[in-house]
Amino acid sequence: MLAVFQFSLNRIDWLSKAIINAVFAHPPERVTRPAVFILGFALVAFVTRVASRWYIFNAGRDAEYELRALLLYRLHRLGTAFYRTMSSGEIMSRSTGDLQQVRLLLGFGVLSVMNVIFAFAGAFQVMVTISPKLTLVSFVMLPLMIVLTRTFSRRMFLKNRANQEALGKLSDVLQTNLAGVRIVRSFALEERERRRFDVQNQAYLEASLELARLRGLMMPLVGAISAVGLLAFFWYGASLLLRGPADGGLTKGDFFAFWLAYSRMTWPMIALGFSISIVQRGRAGYIRLKQIFDAVPEVSDGPLPAPSSIQGTIEVKNLCFSYGSYGRKGEEGEHKAVDGVSFKVNSGHSLAIVGKTGSGKSTLAMLLARLLPTPKGTVFIDGTDVCDLPLSSVRESIGYAQQDAFLFSTTVSRNIGFCLPECESDASTACIRDAAREAHVLEEALSLPEQFDTVVGERGVQLSGGQKQRIALARALVREPVVLVLDDPLSAVDAKTEAAILDAIDRQAEARTVLLVTHRVAASARCDHIVVIDAGKVVAQGTHDELIRQEGLYAAFAEEQSAKTSLEEIDAAAETAE
Repeated sequence: MLAVFQFSLNRIDWLSKAIINAVFAHPPERVTRPAVFILGFALVAFVTRVASRWYIFNAGRDAEYELRALLLYRLHRLGTAFYRTMSSGEIMSRSTGDLQQVRLLLGFGVLSVMNVIFAFAGAFQVMVTISPKLTLVSFVMLPLMIVLTRTFSRRMFLKNRANQEALGKLSDVLQTNLAGVRIVRSFALEERERRRFDVQNQAYLEASLELARLRGLMMPLVGAISAVGLLAFFWYGASLLLRGPADGGLTKGDFFAFWLAYSRMTWPMIALGFSISIVQRGRAGYIRLKQIFDAVPEVSDGPLPAPSSIQGTIEVKNLCFSYGSYGRKGEEGEHKAVDGVSFKVNSGHSLAIVGKTGSGKSTLAMLLARLLPTPKGTVFIDGTDVCDLPLSSVRESIGYAQQDAFLFSTTVSRNIGFCLPECESDASTACIRDAAREAHVLEEALSLPEQFDTVVGERGVQLSGGQKQRIALARALVREPVVLVLDDPLSAVDAKTEAAILDAIDRQAEARTVLLVTHRVAASARCDHIVVIDAGKVVAQGTHDELIRQEGLYAAFAEEQSAKTSLEEIDAAAETAE
């Protein structure tokens, strides 16, 4: 379409030459026919110009849509190793500002560059046909323009990249303060955080000003060079016009047509500076986005198809994992979060994983759900290596409720029913209420201002730690997975609520395989089998009664927690007596 647009303008140049020469002929000739053709070509140019902008701009929007969808897809697949190296604020900056620059590159940038190419070709054909000498004089500043454009192009790319990186750091500081605003207030560190924000804000300001100064310098220089070429055209073109065609000069029609073509090419050349800015911003933005697109997920799909059904038997064989080597066998002396763990739990049974804080329990739970790169040949479900199965199949079968409960900034209902296709139907509402009842959070949800429609705030800021933990537990129960992995779901509840939740876990164990990660003996005693972990290694296995008789770490836990419970009961009785 741009080619048709520039071809129409090219025809208008030649028709204008014919009309001017006809008007100044002796006697003047009729110009109705070429004038009608000019009108027709002008209409064609108008339509193709609008259409080209419409389609190319829409193409940029469509590309932005596809890139945004691809970006989310990649972010969902990337694991903790990637998120340790790139903060959420930096990711948000790339997902908004950088993506917008890529859209401008693929829309306005492509349009501008293509327009320059076609305008140059169409105008050059007119100019060189009319007068090669005048064309050469008019292009006297073109080599300087090319050198200047290349110089500014390189510097523009570097400045744009620095500017976008500064924006990413600023976004990271802002996002951190928004997410942890209650912590900042509780420690009265508002002033310190404001200073930290000011440092990044100043860095972004300086990077933006450097970019603005570079752009501000480039545009006047390009304009000045174009003006010198324009002066050269008028100086030499006027002499050719005065000389006349008889002495090798130009006719009035030649001069006018040359002027139309030259002016048509001059504006794109002047706008080339702005086009370069758009292109370099887009390049810098795409390179930053490409770091996300090219990041390799440490957890990927296996080669086998999804099984038709999963019963839920989990077997772990000599599982070793180190955060430093990410599942590879570590170097000599390297600390392993999980070291040689082996156990088996049959379908429909329950198993408790017990250990002190930092013993590797939570790491083990995430490895079972393949939220970390599970080493091949170590974790099996129904006899099949989880590394050979599709991720979606494994994660749909293994429901995981993490210890650090995360809630979305939406309603209680939508947090519990997050895995449901929709939360508004009667069936979904009943399912959500049943899960809330099982997690012993139904009454508290109903006591909220808008009940289940109450918005919990950023990360559940409106709720207590225990409420958040139980809502997250209800969310895991709604899924009704074949295997349910609960990572210390009782750490933030009182004894009465703990007993109610344990009853619910017992009911869940009747319908599915349950792996309970806990440090509470009262919870592990209800499970069919118990695995005791210390420093990443299995130090004991058996039932509750067997482990008590062994008088090892588990028995010490039981004695310590029993004494603590007795003291709490004595204190409660004393308060009642008073």
